[in-house]
Amino acid sequence: MAIKLKIPTGRQSGPSGKRRGRDPIVRFALLAFLTVSLLVVGFFAYWYVKYDRIIEQRFRGPVFASSAKIFAAPSLVRVGSKLTVSEIAAELRHAGYTEKEGESKLGSYRTHGGSIEVLPGPESYHSPEPATITVAEGEVSAINSRSAGALEAYELEPQMLASLFDAEQRSKRQLVKYDEIPKVMVDAVTSIEDRRFFQHSGVNFIRLAEAAWIDFTHQRHQQGGSTITMQLSRAFFLSPEKTFRRKLIEMLIAVELEQKFSKQQIFEFYANRVDLGQRGSFTISGLAEGSRSYFNKDLKDITLPEAALLAGLIQAPSYLSPYRHPERALERRNTVIESMVETRAITRDQADKAKAAPLKLAPPNVEASDAPYFVDMVRDTIVSKLSEREVNEQEYRIYTTLDPALQRAAAQAVETGIKLVDDQITKMRTKKTKVGKNKFETKVTPGPQAQVALVAMDPHTGEIKALVGGRNYGASQLNHALAKRPTGSIFKPFVYAAAMNTAIDGSTTVITPASTVPDQPSTFSYGDQIYEPRNYKEEYHGDVTLRYALALSLNNATVKLAEEVGYDKVADLARSAGIASVKATPAMALGAYDATPIDMTAAYTSFANGGLRLSPLFVNSVRNAKGDIVMNFGTEKAQVLDPRVAFIMTNMLEGVMNFGTAAGVRTRGFTAPAAGKTGSSHDGWFAGYTSNLLCIVWMGYDDYSDLRLSGAQTAAPIWAEFMKKAVTLPRYSDVRPFSQPEGVVDVQLDKITNRLATPSCPDDYTIAFIAGTEPRDTCDQTGGVQGFFSRMFGGNTEKALPPPTTNGNPQTAAGVQSQEEAKKKKSFFGKIVGVFKGDSDSSSKNDKTAPPPSKGSDSSTPPQ
Repeated sequence: MAIKLKIPTGRQSGPSGKRRGRDPIVRFALLAFLTVSLLVVGFFAYWYVKYDRIIEQRFRGPVFASSAKIFAAPSLVRVGSKLTVSEIAAELRHAGYTEKEGESKLGSYRTHGGSIEVLPGPESYHSPEPATITVAEGEVSAINSRSAGALEAYELEPQMLASLFDAEQRSKRQLVKYDEIPKVMVDAVTSIEDRRFFQHSGVNFIRLAEAAWIDFTHQRHQQGGSTITMQLSRAFFLSPEKTFRRKLIEMLIAVELEQKFSKQQIFEFYANRVDLGQRGSFTISGLAEGSRSYFNKDLKDITLPEAALLAGLIQAPSYLSPYRHPERALERRNTVIESMVETRAITRDQADKAKAAPLKLAPPNVEASDAPYFVDMVRDTIVSKLSEREVNEQEYRIYTTLDPALQRAAAQAVETGIKLVDDQITKMRTKKTKVGKNKFETKVTPGPQAQVALVAMDPHTGEIKALVGGRNYGASQLNHALAKRPTGSIFKPFVYAAAMNTAIDGSTTVITPASTVPDQPSTFSYGDQIYEPRNYKEEYHGDVTLRYALALSLNNATVKLAEEVGYDKVADLARSAGIASVKATPAMALGAYDATPIDMTAAYTSFANGGLRLSPLFVNSVRNAKGDIVMNFGTEKAQVLDPRVAFIMTNMLEGVMNFGTAAGVRTRGFTAPAAGKTGSSHDGWFAGYTSNLLCIVWMGYDDYSDLRLSGAQTAAPIWAEFMKKAVTLPRYSDVRPFSQPEGVVDVQLDKITNRLATPSCPDDYTIAFIAGTEPRDTCDQTGGVQGFFSRMFGGNTEKALPPPTTNGNPQTAAGVQSQEEAKKKKSFFGKIVGVFKGDSDSSSKNDKTAPPPSKGSDSSTPPQ
């Protein structure tokens, strides 16, 4: 039987008679699938090629080197410096040196018992000239160079202050290689951040799906699912926005990174890039810098609990800050330790011991110790002369004048002092009111926070060695060291310096520190203006010597002196010292015109530096990556005062410190030879200096409201605290008496008559004069009637100076007063005018309470 087979022709139709191959729905679906596929492929191809180029460009050179670096001044080690080998080694390590030669291009060092050999590298600030520093009994006994032999001093490598990447970002970072990262640190990070880091190819799809499911079921974003490579992708190339598109690009970049680099390289990038919190205005970047910031140790020396803490901080460094939230940090650290047990990186016994360990942190660094305001000044100076792009791309090194040890001292002094001021302000604002029978309510009136500035300068070079521009950089980036404020009584020395100039400028009348001036309520006219200054607490002292008037900061006496010298002469002197806003008015004498703390610091070099004013200097040089000098900076010099006049002023300002309004500095324990002046307007000031360091402190409110506290109560305690710390540092410990120039003589004057002392007038004090202007009469001589010029310019007349008066009441004339009567009627002036032998109460009480509102012009300044 024959069988017939029917071969299908492919032209069959469905029930409707249409062929399936021509079904429009199927065709549309196929077309849509192909379109979407092409779009997806095109999308990934486009972004793949785009980011392939970006990655190539980003990683073509050194990954973290394309930034300018700001360095502190190099530390100077001298023979006789009180240092140990371990302290020198620690400073070198902090600057980037290593113990093993060749590991760091900056340099290395080797210790040999009581000595340390310093070996600068090819990228050192110095020429590669090694030196050996020998220490005996905690003191540098010898410094020897291989080529130059014995040295008196040697500069150590300067420490890095900050890296500047752009106008908005700054960070501190120590770079490490993967081989330099201890295994415990790698295990801690991978256990908590990415357990399959060494197995996946950039994206952990299982973890990603799990995280997505948890987020979906909890209806909020709780799980990241990002691998270490994805985190690195986001950090280097993407914004922090959370979108699906960004996540896809992040995954794509991660895959590309895995194709281009080894796992070790990727982890190295991550370890140097990860943010671990803030230190002042600086970001702590990288595990090595984190180890230094939180534990003050090298990363290679980190322990298991410390490694777990750093790894835990990666998740949320601010929220988990061990300084602000130690309980959160401890809980997170222990979570990391448990994760390390789960990944079998450590044993249960190791975990239990690590979890039992307390948080052992380095002392928290005061924000100001990182000098953020100073760094801002440096950046502004550099970018005003060089483009920021050039500075960063060429990896310039900016070498500044800052002394890190002195900056730490400044930061600590400000931190201590601002708390004392806050307490005083709170006390003034606290009011107790009666609300019922035997019931009282205490309220603290709200008000602004006091701000602060501190500027410390080498008075012989103009170099700014420490600077604090505010109490909290994070809260306010306004640099108060550059803010113009009324200078108050720290301006007064320029009035007295103009008076002392009469001894050398050919004036017909010569004024000396022993000349007298009336201190009494007065009205001063200038043009059509009337000016009526008032003394603090409205206490007046009659005729007083200039030395006394300055020591007690007497307002009326100072304005009277300015009037007699000439307002224009005072203004000219002040402007030549750099106080540009001064106008020749009576109010000028009391510091009515504005200047910045940096302006006043530079102006005071006229006194502290033999009359030579130095402009402030905070950058020494800019160099390229090879060490070649791109730009040098220097200070500008101007001879403002004769060296003899400068010394006379220093001698008078020593009186302010020893028995005047600044005597509180002595009671606070600062005993080294120093000169200074308190000041108040609406603000509090203190300006003071030793033979090797000048410092000015300012305090006030940003809204210009009255601080209602004097400079002796606010700025002077900070100055004293800072200087006490400064003189313990090797570089500033050699404080000496001020050097007296030729042409200046010391004489002994009788306290009662203010004439040359003799054996018959043993109650005397020592005072300096420009040679030829000292008094000629002796205390046991009698004199006749004395006129105004003998009172005002007593050191230049044959007649004896009149005795001082108390509160405007004249005493018995010294020429006819017996020594016995003089002892009985010894005036207040006689107790305070000099550093008196046997006087127990030699300090003024005029600076103890807030000053009353001034009468007349609002620029009348209470004396400080």
